[in-house]
Amino acid sequence: MPVSMMVWGVAILLGQASTGPRSPEGGTPMLYCIDTEKPLAKLREDLPKACASRKFGVVSVIDLKEKMKEKGVDYGGECLIFEVCNPQKAKQTLEANPEISTVLPCRISVFKTRDGKTRLSTIRPSKLIDLFGTPELKSLAAEVEEALTSIMKEAAQ
Repeated sequence: MPVSMMVWGVAILLGQASTGPRSPEGGTPMLYCIDTEKPLAKLREDLPKACASRKFGVVSVIDLKEKMKEKGVDYGGECLIFEVCNPQKAKQTLEANPEISTVLPCRISVFKTRDGKTRLSTIRPSKLIDLFGTPELKSLAAEVEEALTSIMKEAAQ
């Protein structure tokens, strides 16, 4: 299956996942989510620390409200996207299948929900890896997912 079809498939899965019920921790089959009482500004400080303790680095932080403002679009919500990476795990992944670069680095979104809660959310690597036909990476995807969920839990505390 071509990568473009896989990416389209991810969009469909995400769309289906976003319509179902969510728990404060756990999310959906495709997304891991956790809610916190912390404001976004505090998470902007705490998430990089939680990443570092698990040998992940923050590649960039995208503030969607600011990016849209730069483009003349007034977005009333709050959303930060942290692009995070463990270089050793990324190297293993890319050596096995360079097409997976289309979904790297991993992302953790931090945003305000419609009901005013602060939520951290990420795509589960264990589900995403299935789209690339590389079963030998399942255990590595599970390791990355465990690290991401641990990072999110630590930052949310």
